[in-house]
Amino acid sequence: MKAKRPRILLVDDNEALLANLEEILGDGGYDVVPARTAVAALEQARTGFDVALVDLRLPDGTGTTLAPRLKEVSPEGEIVLLTGFATLETAIAAVRAGAFAYLVKPCATPELLLTIEQALRQVRLHGEKRELARRAQVAEKLAAVGTLTAGLSHEIRNPLNAAGLQLVVLERGIRRLPTESQPKLLEPLTLVRDEIKRLEHLLEDFLQFARPRELIARPVFLAEPLDAVLGLLSGDAQRRGIAIERDGEPGLAVAGDGERLRQVLMNLALNALEATPAGGRVRVSAHLEHDAVVVAVEDSGPGITAATRERIFEPFFTTKAGGSGLGLPMVHAIVTQHGGTIAVDTSVLGGARFELRLPALSSEGT
Repeated sequence: MKAKRPRILLVDDNEALLANLEEILGDGGYDVVPARTAVAALEQARTGFDVALVDLRLPDGTGTTLAPRLKEVSPEGEIVLLTGFATLETAIAAVRAGAFAYLVKPCATPELLLTIEQALRQVRLHGEKRELARRAQVAEKLAAVGTLTAGLSHEIRNPLNAAGLQLVVLERGIRRLPTESQPKLLEPLTLVRDEIKRLEHLLEDFLQFARPRELIARPVFLAEPLDAVLGLLSGDAQRRGIAIERDGEPGLAVAGDGERLRQVLMNLALNALEATPAGGRVRVSAHLEHDAVVVAVEDSGPGITAATRERIFEPFFTTKAGGSGLGLPMVHAIVTQHGGTIAVDTSVLGGARFELRLPALSSEGT
């Protein structure tokens, strides 16, 4: 996926200067968003920015007053204040407002671009710190899963097996009763059996995630797991009134475990179906891009918020009632084990788009 251009919020009521800075920054590879008032700047800031260049004097306020409000709306961004009337008092006010830098107009282009790059470096540094903190948190949770696994394997599986066996015995007894009395007794029995299966699946998720088996890589033609997954889900999609679209190049192959890749595709496709309302669409596509096989699963559902995207592969994080929060982390772990990457973005269909990139297997390797 293409890297996004840094977003610069440009706040100034001087039309000529605004046009000049837009041209300079646009040529410099930045995505420039202009605003001529403090109110307009706050509105634009709601969609985020990396660096805001803010004039000290605005028609409806001051830059030193606007700066902390911009930080509240978009705390990840940095502020650079601009002024044509530099004084010691304004410099102190800029520092107090939390500005990263303070430039005097007219500012030389090299100085302006250097200041913006320094501010962007600070933004990236903050992002790296957040990512390290997130990874540390994930590592702690993984350690907790590992600790739980040994106990869960015996302390939960054994009672579940015993309960399942007793249900079989009970069902046999019910089947010997008069036919008219069986439905009332079989209904709660079926409910209990379904709940036991759900617990078994949850336990299996824990075990697979905490102790993944060694990957034995073999050639896998992606058409096979894709056909299997879409075949299994076609009936469910039809019942929900959802159209499943398939778009894939033939002959795409990767080195890996076919069953685990099928598990990845099943998880993503099922999530897409569950997120899509009746009348919507789910699209699964696969194509070759340079030396990578790119598989995308996208839907026309409500999409995923930016805040959720940041945590979506974090163990135990879930937005589903009763979800384990291990489905997508397992997907991430399997894809990583195959030497690939997975990312989530917004789909052209309007919902979420999950994109897998796996090293392609050359024709010689097959």
